[in-house]
Amino acid sequence: MSLPYKIATLLYCFNSRDEVLLLERAQEPNLGLWSPCGGKLHTGEGESPYACACREAQEELGMTLTPSDLHLTGLVSEHGYQGQSHWLMFLFEVKARLTALPEAHREGRFEFFAREDLAGLKLPQTDSERIWPWFWEHRGGFFAAHCHCREDGTNEWLLEESLAEGRGSGVEGRGVGSLPLDPRPSTLSPSPAGSP
Repeated sequence: MSLPYKIATLLYCFNSRDEVLLLERAQEPNLGLWSPCGGKLHTGEGESPYACACREAQEELGMTLTPSDLHLTGLVSEHGYQGQSHWLMFLFEVKARLTALPEAHREGRFEFFAREDLAGLKLPQTDSERIWPWFWEHRGGFFAAHCHCREDGTNEWLLEESLAEGRGSGVEGRGVGSLPLDPRPSTLSPSPAGSP
């Protein structure tokens, strides 16, 4: 059976206390679950993942970002997610820190959470199984992973690339190294809803 392939970006935003911003989703996919905000690429327009992340930050958070405000931490593909589609997701950490909680909107409501609080939240199964642990391990670095979602509800994972911060990229001999995030990021406040 052929399934549609969807491409999306997820935004991992933090405040000055290093708490992560999550959205309690009011719509499918993942209705009622907590996840980073983001959205689907406008593939018909040829939108890039970075352009999509910047657009979603403006639409959902009221933040004006450029690609240089983002760090691509992960690339995750999911085969047969919920038996409905395949997903390719670009996981971006927003380098600037949020100074205020964004307002709720049609997608859901926002809340900041400490890393240790995530275990007590209702998260998508793939997020809690591997995506969050690998995000924390590779924060400031990069990882690529594939998940084969089985009909029986189990998932088979493959970590395809792993460049954790501090370990380098593994290709230093070719003049390329990892690019860690600035330990003292700037701050951004969301603009009021409806602001340009």
